[in-house]
Amino acid sequence: MQLSLESMEAYLSLFGMNDRNMTALEQELDVMISLRGQEIQIQGDKENALLAEQVIGKLIEMLRKGEIVDASRIRYAVALAREGRLDEIEEILGDVVAITHRGRRIQCKTLGQREYVSAVRENELTIAVGPAGTGKTYLAMAMAVVALKNKEVERIVLTRPAVEAGERLGFLPGDMTQKVDPYLRPLYDALYEIMGVESYQRLVERGTLEVAPLAFMRGRTLGDAFIILDEAQNTTPEQMKMFLTRLGAASRCIVTGDISQIDLPKGRKSGLVEAMEVLKGVEGVSIVELTARDVVRHELVQKIVRAYEAYETKEGEEA
Repeated sequence: MQLSLESMEAYLSLFGMNDRNMTALEQELDVMISLRGQEIQIQGDKENALLAEQVIGKLIEMLRKGEIVDASRIRYAVALAREGRLDEIEEILGDVVAITHRGRRIQCKTLGQREYVSAVRENELTIAVGPAGTGKTYLAMAMAVVALKNKEVERIVLTRPAVEAGERLGFLPGDMTQKVDPYLRPLYDALYEIMGVESYQRLVERGTLEVAPLAFMRGRTLGDAFIILDEAQNTTPEQMKMFLTRLGAASRCIVTGDISQIDLPKGRKSGLVEAMEVLKGVEGVSIVELTARDVVRHELVQKIVRAYEAYETKEGEEA
């Protein structure tokens, strides 16, 4: 196939540093890819070579539109091409969820993430479950910030259960805020990246943004707010019911968690697992399940998640 890129920079973006991108494509499709002048040569099984050609063509289109091409996106593009859905990758990338204070676009990177974002836009309550690295919390934060900027809500409330909220928490130094700070740190980090430290601090001072442990939600009614409950797999059924009944008028809520990483004492049922059973089919509630395929962190994370899934499946069969 003919390669007609406008510059050497575009060529480098396509192939990646040390040809890392094309190496990923070769591994995925068991083909060999080489460049002769401006012509890309693909050797291998006829069907796989055709898929490789389709993927490369789509990658070139993405580069011309200013998109970033990396190994993880190439692997995802190959998965879509095998299903005859390669064109859908443009629909995914075309949806800009938010723009950070530094001007970086936050976009969906997988079909699962796109389904998640659509569910949040269309429902008052969205429950999103999936393994680490699928963007559950980060996308929720981004959508909350956008809703606040668009004046769809008056405030953002972010909360997490502090699993060690019993005896061990008492041994930590400082007041209650300082004690629970380590549990809430991942939420702060995401907010700093999306809105910047100064904007974050201003919103906190005004009471427009609140980050608090789940225990602080009891007895409150959260109206006209965008509420996010993170790490919800570590709530008890009682805590989950308490939280869900805090929702007030004109509020939107996202509950996120990873049911493969429940840290509750053995024998305690997760409130997230129960909520997924209880609320299935309830109007206004959407339950989105992300998978290892939606992992967008380092590609090694995706391999780790899949390895654990395979191990746990094998253990279950042998039990």
